[in-house]
Amino acid sequence: MTFKPTPRMRSMPPLLAALCLVAGLAQAETGKLRLTGGVSSVEATAGGGITPWAVLGTQATDGEIGVSANLNRLSTNDYGLSTYGVALNLKNTLELSLGRQDLSAQPATALNALGFSVSPNPHLKMDIVGAKLHLMGNAVLDSDNWLPEVAVGLQYKSTQAGSLKPVLDFLGAKTSGTDVYVAATKLFLEQGLLLNATLRYTNANQGGLLGFGSAAPGRNSRSLNPELAVAYLLRKDLAIGAEYRFMPNNLEALGRAAGLGSGLRQDDWKDIFVAWAPTKNVSLTGAYVDLGQVVPGVTGGRKQRGLYLSGQVAY
Repeated sequence: MTFKPTPRMRSMPPLLAALCLVAGLAQAETGKLRLTGGVSSVEATAGGGITPWAVLGTQATDGEIGVSANLNRLSTNDYGLSTYGVALNLKNTLELSLGRQDLSAQPATALNALGFSVSPNPHLKMDIVGAKLHLMGNAVLDSDNWLPEVAVGLQYKSTQAGSLKPVLDFLGAKTSGTDVYVAATKLFLEQGLLLNATLRYTNANQGGLLGFGSAAPGRNSRSLNPELAVAYLLRKDLAIGAEYRFMPNNLEALGRAAGLGSGLRQDDWKDIFVAWAPTKNVSLTGAYVDLGQVVPGVTGGRKQRGLYLSGQVAY
């Protein structure tokens, strides 16, 4: 079978165009229950909005190939984050994902008072290549016992800082890094309750958008950071839940040594979400997100809270 891209596909972002090509070859006829494969996170892998779960995304079950695409938007008091991504599920054993994040970092222009030359409308962009391998268990089939679904994953991240690159150099933060994580997801189907615990090994600052690691006396080495999620299925197509993601505070010590006080502090991320799947192939997620302080030295210490909206199409 020959699959030719249409003119409209040629004008799409590369990740979405790639999805359309793969979708032309995908043959998944799903046996999954709605929402039990999670939604797409801001890092493009299956899970909640801000943390990966052990489940593999798309509608593919054992022996099938599935694909998904997602668009997400988060707006806080001072920042805006747009993300999109695609994922490929190979026989419910291996998930491969590609994601792009674009952070509007307008408050960073305040750094020009310190001698930097940040452009008037700075953006931090990050590409994420992910892989998640299923190790054991099945969230649905093992819902009547205590065995969780377990997966291990990695995310290679590369940040394009633009006019903010001299700032990352000053911080001693690298522009690429790799996160490694293990996740366990337990679904109590009869009770409609899903629990997830993820342990991430990382040195990413703000997920990697502010680079990786720090110059001394900040922390440059990786550390283990837990991520927790709970979801309750109100009905087969509607779920509510919450997530909490512990974040490494690599830069604060460097900021204090430079006389910036807590100006480079990083707080943990958390959210409360509602996910709705009107059909087996479409899911919509809305959340109230609290990122804590994100470089409070340029935002007057304001908490970065706001609304998160996400749409996913999966086959």
